[in-house]
Amino acid sequence: MSERAVQEYVTAVILAGGKGTRISHLLGDLPKPMAPVAGLPFLEWVLRFLVKQGVRRAVISTGHRAEAIETHFANWRGGMELIFAREQELLGTAGGFLNAAGMAPREWNAQAWLVLNGDSLVVGDWSPLFEASRKDAVDGAILAVDVPDASRFGTLECASDMRLRRFAEKRPGRGLINGGVYLLHERLRKHFSSRRPLSFETDVFPELLERHRIQAVPVMGDFLDIGVPETLDQADAFVRSHRDWFGSEIPAITNPRV
Repeated sequence: MSERAVQEYVTAVILAGGKGTRISHLLGDLPKPMAPVAGLPFLEWVLRFLVKQGVRRAVISTGHRAEAIETHFANWRGGMELIFAREQELLGTAGGFLNAAGMAPREWNAQAWLVLNGDSLVVGDWSPLFEASRKDAVDGAILAVDVPDASRFGTLECASDMRLRRFAEKRPGRGLINGGVYLLHERLRKHFSSRRPLSFETDVFPELLERHRIQAVPVMGDFLDIGVPETLDQADAFVRSHRDWFGSEIPAITNPRV
């Protein structure tokens, strides 16, 4: 899919409202997506990566210490239109998405929603994800990552044609895991439950998969989430080793705004 087609087709919703309890002692007053990584908040690397993929509009769903995110990105000029959707109560991942999507300007005319987390990233070419979602009879797509040890993550159970069947339990050993990136057609929003909090993995997808086709799309790339101290320690080297995916120079020193 061309960059222009992505711009016209996709609006991103970035879920950045979690508390990050496992690394909160390392962050002080910062919310998890604002953890300093390679001289910038990790969330800024996520945004730069999306711009490189052709995404030009995003709603950032904030919650815990929302003001830190909103203040930092209020005047961001990185090649993307940004707005913020603050959660007033805990809504869950899917509830946060619905709240954010409902605040997107009407003129954005979102045809599909790219939903991802502000504290993790799969670095690679996402065009197969965009292309899969445009196929006939496909209602959405989920980015799948092949990892050598799936013990920290839920795995994906798929049919031979990669149609998603269900989210399986965490298990050790190699597995295809949920990369936390969903591309959902606008028409699916009306099928979400009204209960809150609402989770994608435990509430939404089990119901959607009964009637809708969600395609798992393996993407070649490296995966990082910064949710535990060990992986946060790896984040600086991760960003620097994938510098070509971020579209601009990496600071040599810590950004003074962080």
